[in-house]
Order: sequence, then C-alpha cells, then structure tokens
Amino acid sequence: MNRYAAIDIGTNSVLLVIAERDSAGQFIPILERAEITRLGRGVDRSHRLSESGIQDTLAVIADYLQQARAAGARGWVLSATSAARDAENGLEFLTKAREQSGVEIDILSGDREAQLVYLAVTADFGPRLPNQPLLVIDIGGGSTEFTCGGLPPDRSISFQRSYDVGSVRLTERYLQSDPVGANERARASAELRATFSNLPPRGESAVIGVAGTVTTLFAIQNQIEPYEAARVHGGTLTLEQLTKLTDRLLSTPLEERKRLPGLEPKRADVICAGALILQAALERLGATYCLVSDRGLRWGLLLERFGSASSANSS
Repeated sequence: MNRYAAIDIGTNSVLLVIAERDSAGQFIPILERAEITRLGRGVDRSHRLSESGIQDTLAVIADYLQQARAAGARGWVLSATSAARDAENGLEFLTKAREQSGVEIDILSGDREAQLVYLAVTADFGPRLPNQPLLVIDIGGGSTEFTCGGLPPDRSISFQRSYDVGSVRLTERYLQSDPVGANERARASAELRATFSNLPPRGESAVIGVAGTVTTLFAIQNQIEPYEAARVHGGTLTLEQLTKLTDRLLSTPLEERKRLPGLEPKRADVICAGALILQAALERLGATYCLVSDRGLRWGLLLERFGSASSANSS
C-alpha cells in the first residue's frame, strides 16, 4: 500500500491526514483527524509555548503516529507553523517531540507555509477553475497567509504575504468580553484593515479560503453537524452570509456559541476573531464570496514529500 501521513501542527489545532497514492499520483484520504490543543496559547503575550500546550500537542502527535503506523503508512511528514516559529522555546518543543516520538518536525516560515497551502489548493481547484487565477486565504490561529498565482500551465505565484494575525492571536489581543463588546470589535477591525491595507487588488482571481476558521464558518452557516469534509469542501460562503454570521457570533455569549451546530466547542472562543479576519480580507480584496477548501497545509506536505514515485520510500 502506498500510504503516507502528514501532520500539521498549528497554533490552535493539530491536523492529520493519512492518504493512499493511486497509480495516477492522486492522494485518496483514508483517515483525517483534527484535535484542538492550543499550542500557541499566550504566545503573542509571553513569546513562549506553555508547558500545557506542549504536552497536549505531544500527546496528540504520538496518537497520530500510532494511527499512521496502524494504517500501514510507509512514511510521514510533520510541520509546525506560527506558534512554534514565534516562540522563544520553539526548539525545546522540537527536542521533546524528537525524544518522545522519534520524529523531526519542520518549523515553516510564513512564506513556506503559504507556498505549501497554495500547492494543495492548485492541485485541487486548478482543474476546476482552469481559466481563473487563484487567490488563497489561509487563516490560522497565529497568522494569516495570502497567496496569489496565475493561470496554467505553471500557475506560478505572483504574490504571497504572511501576516501575524490569526484567530487565537487576535482574540488574545482584543476580544475579552463575553459577548464581544462593540469597542473591542472596532479595535480589532481597525487593526485588520491596517494590516491588510497593502494587499493588491484580486483582479479576476477566484478567492479560496482554507483551514479551520473558514471550514467552521461554512459548517455553522449550513448547520453541518457532525462535520463532514465532503459537504464542506468546494462550498461557497458569500460576504453577505459572512457579515450576518459574524454579527451573530459576536453578539452570542460563549456558552451559547458552544452549542451552535457546526461549531466545535473548543473553537468557540476564537471563531469570532476568525470571522472578523475573513470578513476584513474579503472586503479588502473586493470579493463577494470565497470558495471553501478543507485541504490545506497537510495536503501540500503530502504532495511535496510523497507526490512522486521517487519519494515512495521517504519517511
């Protein structure tokens, strides 16, 4: 079996995909998992990964590796993003992962993260939209990446930028009231407008939103409970829907938000910030909607590391 695994260790969650590569080089998912460990809790303030965040994340990594081995994976690749690259003790986290699980974790730069997410999106949406450039928005817990590329055959990247605003970071900076206060919302929105002010016009690009914030917002909008990737991936979220949903989320107390269909309770405290980020991004880009992708960084890792026959024996 040509099965491989990729683990994406983010600021808020840890994602696993185990997939089988067919004869055409396409990856078919066998198992996907997502666990919220909040590795990046408090990093924006302390510049350090908390011990609880490290231990919770290491436990999930060990569990994922066990599942990958049980599924017959021939190799795996692990990466960490915003929280690990920003923290003063990021190397300590890598050392503990090596000691406890025997794995090497790559800490990706913001640009590298954007490139891998773009690779995943173009592999999936490129054939669906052969006559449109693609603009990818990847909203994470600690950062948000924008990547724009051109038309086939190469779809080369023309613009990419990583901003230090994510759902966890923005929540910790501004959104402390329950429900979110008007002044807090105004301050967060002002920062987002200033942060995104240098984004170029999207032109004719199709806008595609990636990662847990965007998929969760779509799931809430469409009351998808329990979560089903097949019902989310490729969906459309309009700016009008998002604006109304953002207003609703910010005016709803946390305990009530936790009960909303489509919203993982552990994500309820940061989804308001995520919604504000996506809304600000679409408004700045002049986009009336975005397409929704459930296949982000972990799929780009798979494609890059195991997407050719020459890498079949890599691990």
